[in-house]
Amino acid sequence: MADTAISALNLWKRYPGGVLALDNVSLDVPRGCIFSLLGRNGAGKTTFIKIASTQLMPSGGDLRVLGFDVVSEAQEIRKRIALTPQEGRPALLNTPYEHVFHYLLARGLSIFEASARTLKTLKELDMMEYAHRTCSQLSGGLRQRTLAAMALATDADLLFLDEPTLGLDVLTRMKVWEVIRRAAAENGQTVFLTTHYMEEAETLSDRVGIIEGGRLVKVGHVSDVKEALGEKMCVEISGYDLDVEMLRGVGQVLVLGRSVRVLADKKRCDELLEWAVRAGKPSIFRPASLEDAFIALVGRGVEDEG
Repeated sequence: MADTAISALNLWKRYPGGVLALDNVSLDVPRGCIFSLLGRNGAGKTTFIKIASTQLMPSGGDLRVLGFDVVSEAQEIRKRIALTPQEGRPALLNTPYEHVFHYLLARGLSIFEASARTLKTLKELDMMEYAHRTCSQLSGGLRQRTLAAMALATDADLLFLDEPTLGLDVLTRMKVWEVIRRAAAENGQTVFLTTHYMEEAETLSDRVGIIEGGRLVKVGHVSDVKEALGEKMCVEISGYDLDVEMLRGVGQVLVLGRSVRVLADKKRCDELLEWAVRAGKPSIFRPASLEDAFIALVGRGVEDEG
């Protein structure tokens, strides 16, 4: 237990009205790792974070965070965690500096240490130019970075980051990734994040979990999750006039606007690639990714959403 930051056993949550948001979730997150919980909207990701961060009571099961029970020892947990909530909004009349600085003061840091940490984190997140502008003057992306900075500036044992890079451009997301990596690698902090960006999870995470309909369908190292596909490869073919039903005879299909992604074994992919070349269809052949594994594991529902 000492080496486990989060330990859930048969955790479940039913909201008023009968919606089962979590369905017997069992999960262990080691200390010092970066763990990503992946799932579609409404899959249960935010509900899990809210329970683990003591914002929401579970309906049943057991959940311990940093060795403390989320129901009977919530205050002990709150002392040791920091949170970037998905629905959080900064105070529009305060600056990024003020948000981070006052949050650190509230956590018990001295004025000198709070100021030093604030400036260090804002610099790492490339926000010094905006540090003393009110949030009402900032873009949505900068406001999101302000919320992330508040958690990342702390020395909390466990950081909960719920969609921390939502709405950020690629270069800014990479900057946030660097700070998250440093939190785990240099500070020994555990990072539990949710994200819709599969490349983010694949790049950052030591371990990932995939949740669907409140049930945890797969958990493990990124390579373990991708092994759920077996020897499958991926072919992406572009074009509006593709015969999707024919492609479904080759493998699992995801329609992405004007292109189609097909997961199949290497032999079938080779055949499909030859057909695409003969038909003059632009195509890409590559190893399966974490996103491909996610699509395969959550099933046809994701395919239909495409």
